[in-house]
Amino acid sequence: MFLSTQAIVLSKIKYRDNDLIVSCYTKEVGLISFLLRGVLKSKKGHTKAAYFQLLSQIQIDADIKQNRTLQTLKDVKINVLYRTLHTEVLKSSIVMFLADVLAMVLKEEEANTELFEYIENSLNILDETTESSNFHLVFLAQLTKYLGFSPDTSNSHFNYFNLSSGQFETQSKSIYSITGDNLKFLKLSLGILFDDLSEMKMSSKQRQSFLEMLLLYYELHLGHFKKPRSLAVFSQVFS
Repeated sequence: MFLSTQAIVLSKIKYRDNDLIVSCYTKEVGLISFLLRGVLKSKKGHTKAAYFQLLSQIQIDADIKQNRTLQTLKDVKINVLYRTLHTEVLKSSIVMFLADVLAMVLKEEEANTELFEYIENSLNILDETTESSNFHLVFLAQLTKYLGFSPDTSNSHFNYFNLSSGQFETQSKSIYSITGDNLKFLKLSLGILFDDLSEMKMSSKQRQSFLEMLLLYYELHLGHFKKPRSLAVFSQVFS
């Protein structure tokens, strides 16, 4: 089957001496992986390999065969040319971290247009914004809506939130009940627009605590989720 689709690069791994294995989330068929043979062998190949930076938005043409784990890529073009995502230290750290998260949570080999467009639009905003310190927190909180375990906000005026049940509660009922700053930031992050990130005032300690809470929420609702490998480096950047 011939496939032409928009894609977002989630990961790339060097294979043997000159090959790359690239995993992409596509608009048309969901998650798909490619084996790029010899792409690191020549100067021209290295130029092509540069298309596959983490979370790059590309347009791909591919030859897709059922029951094949690694597909064949026929052509690739840059779909969105970022200005800042791969050049500014803070933003490139966010990109590395979010790519790790997305590689873990995006497992479906089927189309999910709303999810794809959420990621696509979010990355475009991150590339343009000057308020990026809390971007990843809002992104992760709102991503839960597209993954199927968004907090039930019908009682968001209650003073506790149960991470395990995903419900707001009137009192603490388990070890996973939160309140205080984390509750305040959860409510804010679920309703805020990326354009209004400047309104989200947090200290580095509050930011770290809220991130750890969000990652625990993901662990509780996604059986395969683990803390990203890039978390330690990422946390140092924000400390």
